[in-house]
Order: sequence, then C-alpha cells, then structure tokens
Amino acid sequence: MILLQQMMILFLLMLVGYCCRKCGIFNDEANKRLSSLVVNVANPALILSSGINQDSSIRGMEFVKVFALAWCMFGGLLLVAEVLPRVLRVPAKEQGVYKAMTVFSNIGFMGFPVIQAVYGNEALLYAALFLIPFNVLIYTYGISVMDTRGEKKKFEISKVLNVGVIACVLALIIYLVGVPVPHVLDSAVDMVSSLTAPLSMMIIGDSLAKIDLIKLFLNGRMLLFSAVKLVLLPLAGVSLVKLLGLDPKLLGVCLIMLSTPVGSMTAMLAQEYGGDYELASRGVTITTILAVATMPLVSILLGV
Repeated sequence: MILLQQMMILFLLMLVGYCCRKCGIFNDEANKRLSSLVVNVANPALILSSGINQDSSIRGMEFVKVFALAWCMFGGLLLVAEVLPRVLRVPAKEQGVYKAMTVFSNIGFMGFPVIQAVYGNEALLYAALFLIPFNVLIYTYGISVMDTRGEKKKFEISKVLNVGVIACVLALIIYLVGVPVPHVLDSAVDMVSSLTAPLSMMIIGDSLAKIDLIKLFLNGRMLLFSAVKLVLLPLAGVSLVKLLGLDPKLLGVCLIMLSTPVGSMTAMLAQEYGGDYELASRGVTITTILAVATMPLVSILLGV
C-alpha cells in the first residue's frame, strides 16, 4: 500500500507535466531550462539538506561499514554497466544512456519515502550515506557517459569539481563535523531541495507527450533491461550482502536502493549534456511502471 501510494504520487506529477506540454505551457526550451535548474540547483540543494537535517547517530566503525558498503554496491553496478549494454547488443550511440540507467536509481524520491515508511526515520540515516557515492558518481561518471559533445577523452576539472560534487563534499563535512547551520539557511535549502522531485517528474511527464506509450512496451531490449535492472540485480546484490550478516534494517535499505526504478536524474543529465533524452525518459517510465510489481516480488523472494 505504501509503495502504491508513492507510485501514485510519481504518476500524478508526471501527468501534470504531460498536461502542461499538451496545453502549450511546456515546450522544448522550457524543458531544457527546467532540466538545468534541477541538475544545477535543486538536486545539489537536496544533497546539502541530507547532511544538514540528519541526527548524527552513525559514527565510528558503523559509519565506515555502511559507507564502504555503499561504495561497494555502486562499484558493482559500474562493472555491470560496462557489460550489460554489450550483452543486450545496445547500439553504440545508446550505450551511455543504458550505462547511466544501470547505475542510477530513483533512491531519492522513491527510495527514501518507502524506507521511512517501512523502517522508520533511523533507517534514513543509513540511506543518506548512499547519497554520497550516488551523487559523486552521477556528476562524474553520469556526465561522462551522457556527454555527446566530442570531449569525452579530454579531462576537464570542471566536470569533477561541479556544483553537485561540491554539494556532496559540503554535506559530508556538515554531517561528520556537526557544523551548526542557521535555521534561516536550513529552511531555504529545504525549500529549494523540495523542487527536485516535482520538477524532475514533471519534465519526464512532458517528455511522455512526445512518446508513443504503446510502442514503449513493445521494445524488447528495454523490457529485458528492465528485468535485469529491477529483478536480477536486486536478487544478486542483496543475496551477496546477506552473506555479511548485516543488520536486517540495513539489509532492507540495500534492497530498496537496488530495486528502485531508473532515476529521473538520468533523463535530466541526458537533456543537459546532449544524451538521448527520449531513450532515458522511456527507461524511467517503463521501470517506474514495472517497479510496482517487481519491488514487492523481489522482497518476497529474498525474504527481506
């Protein structure tokens, strides 16, 4: 029921974006500018808020263990992302999008609310630590695989020290050191961060107005990718984590982190850096629809 409610929120926001395009409120230029706002302003604010608003109860070796697990999880996803597009015989021009969709899930807007509802606020402290590698990678690896401007082989420090990574570093410092943040600044960051979810999903909804939804479910490659992303990866990943004998609550967090659908930020990056935006939007849409069934299914199969 909790998951169903969250999915309804997602689709209602997407429907708003869809209607805005049909009514002429959104156009290609507005879509691109809103995508830039999400990538460069709203999402970095969300990162900062995760560091500001936490009760610093995860310390010492527990912090190191969870943080290391988060990096290991994403390390495994990076390896899968290099192999999966080749196995699925994805055309070269689409491989960057498939790599990003493999690594980056909707852990912020979908994962966090589900974790909070199922496991309580304390579990959010575990989940927040997954945001650091997620955001560092999405603003480095994500940009690298999406960038189609012919400069992939040229190292640019600006691609590493961008606003997203800077926000990650600041959030980690604030969290670990316990830097006091004035209430006025805290509230302002929270208000800006709250733009991330609605704007992201509205932009995706806008893109749906240009997609044949019937053909969406006739794409065999995308369906096969969705099965791997939503079922096989969570089953394999959580089965490996189980061998470590971790706290059941942390195990549940890992399950949700791995079983959420493709993150809407992949489409935002595609729009911002010249990737295949329509393909990324289709990936977000179809995996979001299928996740309603696959998340409970994986949970039952794993007994988590």
